[in-house]
Amino acid sequence: MRADKGTHWHLGVIGGSGLAAGIELDDAQEIRVASPFGEPSGPVVTGWLGGVRMTFLARHGAGHAIPPSAVNYRANIDVLKRCGVTDILSLSAIGSLREEMAPGQFVIVDQFIDRTAGRAGSFFGTGLVAHVSLADPVCPRLSALAAASAQAGGAAVHPQGTYVAIEGPQFSTRAESHMYRAWGADVIGMTAMPEARLAREAELPYALLGMVTDYDCWRADTAGVEVSDVLAVMHHNAGLARQTVRALAARLPERRDPSPIDTALEQALITAPEARDPALIARLDAVACRLFGERD
Repeated sequence: MRADKGTHWHLGVIGGSGLAAGIELDDAQEIRVASPFGEPSGPVVTGWLGGVRMTFLARHGAGHAIPPSAVNYRANIDVLKRCGVTDILSLSAIGSLREEMAPGQFVIVDQFIDRTAGRAGSFFGTGLVAHVSLADPVCPRLSALAAASAQAGGAAVHPQGTYVAIEGPQFSTRAESHMYRAWGADVIGMTAMPEARLAREAELPYALLGMVTDYDCWRADTAGVEVSDVLAVMHHNAGLARQTVRALAARLPERRDPSPIDTALEQALITAPEARDPALIARLDAVACRLFGERD
């Protein structure tokens, strides 16, 4: 099933449960894909959009039943890799920490501050240690294409922004919100980490298009964040998100040239070959298939 990453695009999209249905893929199929890292958030929907292979996965499952801390991020990324995805576009609701990043606007995230805790953040571990570079955690090529596509769909887009990932499920306190602003964070959310880390370990270029739903609670003259307000903006942004995905499919170059992220594991493995755990290597038959090959 895997694509030749030197020639063809196969875009994985992680977003809301209704996103794929609203886009209406050609030859769409809903498929349950098993992962050795446990249950993913749900089945994938795969098909074609304007000649581009697309595979969608609802991050929080059908009906938004899975909270951010319970999302099996490893299984989700592993499943997309098994489907042959070459690149990942993440669509995510975010809060704003900057006046100029207003609700209803989009932000192309280019940096992260990770404040999550207790989430499995790596495919690797005891018996097979790897350290990938995450200095530049998103793919600049896919991010630029996503920004242009969102603008073409009518969205106001900020071309960069630092995302602070919090554990949740509660929204932040005012003191925390002011602290994140002082750290240089621009937007806030609960799901980008460890998603972005795992995509890099899986050698999948990753871009995050954040949809601003609210101002976080740093503004002294406004009330705290309420889910009803978030949902209202999300409903409006859903149409823009679908237009962005359609525009992105049309904007992708006919040929997918290699990305440096395609070989992110090349210099990352540090465990000596004779000390590597065969059982862990077997679990990585999709994530690290380029290094270890695929099982029959």
